[in-house]
Amino acid sequence: QVRLVESGGGLVQAGDSLKLSCASSDRTVSNYHMAWFRQAPGREREFVTGISWIGDRSYYTDSVKGRFTISRDNAKNTVYLQMNSLKPEDTADYYCAASLSTAWYTHHKTSRLYNYWGQGTQVTVSS
Repeated sequence: QVRLVESGGGLVQAGDSLKLSCASSDRTVSNYHMAWFRQAPGREREFVTGISWIGDRSYYTDSVKGRFTISRDNAKNTVYLQMNSLKPEDTADYYCAASLSTAWYTHHKTSRLYNYWGQGTQVTVSS
């Protein structure tokens, strides 16, 4: 069982930045593809961004391209999400997830491919 713990959420104003972290005490997490999903009130959970296990590929949903950056530090068993130019529509609970699926490169947006999930961290962007 891989435990993922998100941190870094909070209340910010539109245009501000936040950096989320997803840490694990399990060193095997470095073998997993990692992603951030988010779920706004009353909406389905959606894929935000993902990064391959070795960090050579990353994917973003269109609404965050150019504003969000995913990165990972496998030596620290941590994945980051740098969020700049935040908008009110970015308000959601943000979850990190880990996948070992061989289909990840083509189906990274599919939540059922992910083996482990964190408990989430709340991000609220005021206008």
